[in-house]
Amino acid sequence: MQTDHSRHQRIGYRRVSTLEQNTDRQLDGLQLDEEFEDKVSGKSMGRPALLAMIKHARKGDTVIVHSMDRLARNLKDLKEIVDQLVDKGANVQFVKENLIFSGEADPYSELMLNMMGSFAEFERALIKSRQMEGIAVKKAAGGYAGKGRKKTITDAQVASIKERVAAGDRKSVIASDLNISRESVYKYLKK
Repeated sequence: MQTDHSRHQRIGYRRVSTLEQNTDRQLDGLQLDEEFEDKVSGKSMGRPALLAMIKHARKGDTVIVHSMDRLARNLKDLKEIVDQLVDKGANVQFVKENLIFSGEADPYSELMLNMMGSFAEFERALIKSRQMEGIAVKKAAGGYAGKGRKKTITDAQVASIKERVAAGDRKSVIASDLNISRESVYKYLKK
């Protein structure tokens, strides 16, 4: 695609972590000259649209991103990407945080970049920590079957479920005994 760089451009960058997620909400309604979009995890170094956007940006352009966590997953990457763009003479604008970074020395913006990036990193670490604690609790209780793996029920267990329900056992008790959800009990009753 040939691009006229005789005037300053407003360049949009969007990123979602999975193919199922939608980028429509990011930068909605903003007038952009160029748009780059990745559908990959922020942890992945293979973000072709990000690399193309950095290469494309020129002096005087403004790179607009919905929020800091859409551009990078940690403070180190965030600072490197922002510095790389600013060193080229481009401005970087984060809509959600209402911050703009340019080549001009602005101690306030630099402080905000560090603080906001650190908070985002801290929040991700807390989520991961809570996730690991939850897995540990489930494992200790014998209820963690592995990431994304569902418990399989044998034909004999399905027959047992049906017999117990016919005998008047509560579905929640049956589910607890078999370490499955009550919804699963209903599903097996339909088989």
